[in-house]
Amino acid sequence: MENRKPVIHRYQNGKLTLELGETVQEFALLLQVNGRQIATLVSSPHDLRQLVVGFLRLQGFVQSIADFDLLAICDDFGVANVRIKGELPDQLRPVLTSGCGTGITFTLPEAPTGMICPAGQPTEAATIFSLMDQLNQLTERYSTHGGIHSAAAGDEQGLLLHCEDIGRHNTVDRIAGEALLRGIDLSGKLLMTSGRISSEMAAKAAQLGVRLLASRTSPTDMAATICQQAGITLVGYVRGGSFKVYSRPEGIITPIG
Repeated sequence: MENRKPVIHRYQNGKLTLELGETVQEFALLLQVNGRQIATLVSSPHDLRQLVVGFLRLQGFVQSIADFDLLAICDDFGVANVRIKGELPDQLRPVLTSGCGTGITFTLPEAPTGMICPAGQPTEAATIFSLMDQLNQLTERYSTHGGIHSAAAGDEQGLLLHCEDIGRHNTVDRIAGEALLRGIDLSGKLLMTSGRISSEMAAKAAQLGVRLLASRTSPTDMAATICQQAGITLVGYVRGGSFKVYSRPEGIITPIG
């Protein structure tokens, strides 16, 4: 993949001046599974194995690395060729999501039927602030040129995984994919994200079994409903020493006023 350096001009004090800089990279990856073209994933161009594995995991097509017979990604042609055990459904009905650039899923977001995420110990507010601060410090691409989202998973001891992508929904797929590749169980962990938490992101968090989902910005009403049903504490606007809790406040160790 060619990393093009764009010509950038800055308007300031009534004139345009040339400056050095970068723009966020965007990459279209055609996903072929068992010989079928099922989706084009629009994402950042790095670590595409994580994205593909996580996407297929959260669509319910695979559950473990043993479910893959082939996972080959050609960066030059923008194609991921995957063979998995078992067959895909005869009819795949894509659902356009609210993700950046419009994400795609093959199932409408909802809390997994009969599933309640493991509650574990309630979470200290200090842990939420600490994990979000750690994520902020690791957002290398955002610090360089902006225009990109981030996510991380961790616990009271610190972050276990983190990633960046132009699509906020892609960041959760990447976390799910890396966790599967590295054999990390996210059940009962905390999931942090930089972007708005929508219904599909809440549903993915429920599939991963996290006990708390937090963002620097806002959740939607459907996300709050899904998290409440799934037993997930949903936290928004984590900034400046404060946050808002939208579901399961009992998951936070703090007096409720």
